[in-house]
Amino acid sequence: MPLALLALALGGFGIGTTEFVIMGLLPQVAADLRIDIPTAGHLISAYALGVVVGAPLLTAFTVRLPRQRVLIGLMGLFAAGNLLSALAPSYGWLVAARFLAGLPHGAFFGAGAIVAASLVEASRSARAVSMMFLGLTVANMVGVPAGTLLGDSAGWRWTFALVAVIAAVAAVAVATLVPRGAAVTEAPESLRGQLAALRRPQVLLTLAVVVFGFGGLFACYSYVAPMMTEVAGFPASAMTPILVVVGAGMTVGSLLGGFCADRAPLATLLVGLGALTVVLAALSVALATPWVAVPLLFLVGFCSLGLGPAVQTRIVAQAGDAPSLVSAGFQSAANIANSVGAWLGGLAIAAGWGLAASNLVGAGLAGVGVLLLVGSGLLEVRQRRARVAAPAPEPAEARAAA
Repeated sequence: MPLALLALALGGFGIGTTEFVIMGLLPQVAADLRIDIPTAGHLISAYALGVVVGAPLLTAFTVRLPRQRVLIGLMGLFAAGNLLSALAPSYGWLVAARFLAGLPHGAFFGAGAIVAASLVEASRSARAVSMMFLGLTVANMVGVPAGTLLGDSAGWRWTFALVAVIAAVAAVAVATLVPRGAAVTEAPESLRGQLAALRRPQVLLTLAVVVFGFGGLFACYSYVAPMMTEVAGFPASAMTPILVVVGAGMTVGSLLGGFCADRAPLATLLVGLGALTVVLAALSVALATPWVAVPLLFLVGFCSLGLGPAVQTRIVAQAGDAPSLVSAGFQSAANIANSVGAWLGGLAIAAGWGLAASNLVGAGLAGVGVLLLVGSGLLEVRQRRARVAAPAPEPAEARAAA
């Protein structure tokens, strides 16, 4: 694999760390800024909102620019957002800085996926994309636990400062390793033309699969700490190794998912989402048994993040002349999934159904994703048959003679 993929993976590592480490730092942030935990939780939403807003806008307005320069600029903006987070004097400033840090998230992965795929043969494109997403999964296995420990020992501001340094290094790596002419494609003539790709039925169906499928993951993952300490009975000190286990599942799943998606992206998605549905349902029943709960959490990570390369490959194939914009839309959909999954899981817990109920909610969401994916597959078959049955276009010479 080209060394340029390491630069993209490093950027993904920084993004994944800052997105999820805030969940483990909420108590420290709340105490330092003198706010309660629910209010501090809005910092998670502020970042997600930045992703949802920034992914389509930044991608649309940079689609004509060289991909290498775009990636460098996005990493610079991400570094600035994290540095401002580290220096934020108040809660309001921290919310704004988190929003700023989230803006380049989706556009970076969107442009990065197109660049990654362009660096290798078409038959290996999904594996190349999975290498970029590997940075995101390693962040969950290494970056988030390490960032949480750093925040506990030195203060939460140092965690965001470290992420800013990682982003700066990633920008230099992109400038050094990513070819200047990587992923040079014809851009659509107008913003309206780019947005038109997002209205295609197959693109909308795939984005809906992301919202429900990844929503199933976040319905579980958002409450993993209280589930494992209050229901499974683990001490709080065990959460770091448990998070490492989940991250390891994501890492292995992402690598295997990229390999399988190169051969059959739709089948990879169906198997992954179906397995995630079953695993989450099993976790809702077996959560109180520690020696079963931990392996099931590994499988949750394995099934969910393994879907990333398959979704990316499928949605880019459906994007036509706007692959970067649609690819960035995938990131927006994933962050909507984050919010929806956490919200619905929280509703089940607040209704008195217990912490394990969030896994059952996740299984339901993932199951809806499976149904949507089946619908997408059936539509694909019908479209393929229509193309085969359509009469061949009449040659221009014959029309002229007539």
